[in-house]
Amino acid sequence: MVVAVSGGQDSVCLLHVLIGIKEELGVELHVAHLDHRLRGADSKADARYVTNLAHRLNVTATIEQRDVWSYHAERGASLEESAREVRYAFLAEVVSSIGANHVVVGHTLDDHVETVLMHLIRGTGTTGLRGLQPLNQWQTASGSLTIIRPLLKVSRQETAEYCHQHRLRPRIDASNFSLSTLRNRIRHQLLPLLKEYNPQIVDAVVRTARIAEDDLSLLDELSARSWQETVLRQGDTFILDRNGFLGLAAGLQRSILRRAIGELLVSIKDIEARHIEEVVTGLTLPTGSSLNLPGGIVFSVDYDRYLLGFHQSLLCPLPELVGDYLLKVPGETLLPGWRVEAAIITLGEMQNEHDELIAYLDWDGVGDEVVVRSRRRGDRFQPLGMGQAKKLGEFMIDARVPRVWRPRVPVVCSPQHILWVVGWRIDNRVKVTPDTSKVLRLRFERLPDDD
Repeated sequence: MVVAVSGGQDSVCLLHVLIGIKEELGVELHVAHLDHRLRGADSKADARYVTNLAHRLNVTATIEQRDVWSYHAERGASLEESAREVRYAFLAEVVSSIGANHVVVGHTLDDHVETVLMHLIRGTGTTGLRGLQPLNQWQTASGSLTIIRPLLKVSRQETAEYCHQHRLRPRIDASNFSLSTLRNRIRHQLLPLLKEYNPQIVDAVVRTARIAEDDLSLLDELSARSWQETVLRQGDTFILDRNGFLGLAAGLQRSILRRAIGELLVSIKDIEARHIEEVVTGLTLPTGSSLNLPGGIVFSVDYDRYLLGFHQSLLCPLPELVGDYLLKVPGETLLPGWRVEAAIITLGEMQNEHDELIAYLDWDGVGDEVVVRSRRRGDRFQPLGMGQAKKLGEFMIDARVPRVWRPRVPVVCSPQHILWVVGWRIDNRVKVTPDTSKVLRLRFERLPDDD
């Protein structure tokens, strides 16, 4: 197994313990150390220390360096996050090169508590309250890395005492005392302050993390069932059944959204609870609305489904509609990507249906022919509730129909004028009134992409 050794007391303690039990575990050890080139001579001294330590303990080692500053400048992430990403990418390379299955790191109970508090401050939601896990996967550009943390129940004070008892002389990283990073401010300022309010704050945070993990495990199990019923993946786009998803509890909605985003992105570190809440709030937005999320992900509202993927232009759910299609009235008509049902009913048979793909029209005002087509230059119609006609293009802009959708929105017409802009508005001239004798009920249904 690969052991990540920085040269500090936690990783030195971890390596020494593993050497003592490697025969019992039946494993060979390999040390990995990365010089981040962030602390000049001190970084080089750390690398020399780990090299000498591995030699003295008779353990093979890979000691390399990376330019974290350049990576930080290119990616724009925080320096701490950049260093972490570069480090784990390096560890993944070492694991792959020696044929290992995982890497062991020296995170302690203190790191766990600090991580929970950091997530709480950043607003990562219940998921962040779990803190560090004994076993998890880290996604890198080159693949998935399995990380094991055996010291999560061991305090930083205990690793220091262990090193002292075994006459180990770990390196001291002066940057750990700098207040420039959030983690260090939590360590040196916030935690001491919280202990004034609750001397047992560490136990309280650990207990909260354990409860969050138990609750999330149950939620993951429940959301897995709902996932099968409401989510379909096509390439880099997730399609969520709108009615089915709206019927789920908010907790299940959040869990499914986070899972879908996690499968789209290499890392969801930039996805905070507020982003998930924006999507949950946006579930009731009008058709055609969209939300931009970190990582280039777009959440888009369709007629009867939600779309989650990259680039708005790729999320247009409407099939291309070329030509004119005469509807069978009454009856059923198949169009490219659509099934249209037409029925002649009475006023008394009308139902209060809240479906954007269903329209009721005054049959006497419709005419003998009903045609479906896409919009044309110069199209005008009189939207329901308005006293005069307006350009269809202007209506679509005002109704916030996405630009990439507009050429594909079905338009129902008679020989005289537009009757219905499907999914948005009927023409005021064919609205149903108390004097209507016959009603034309039209229902559009999206067909699966393989139909």
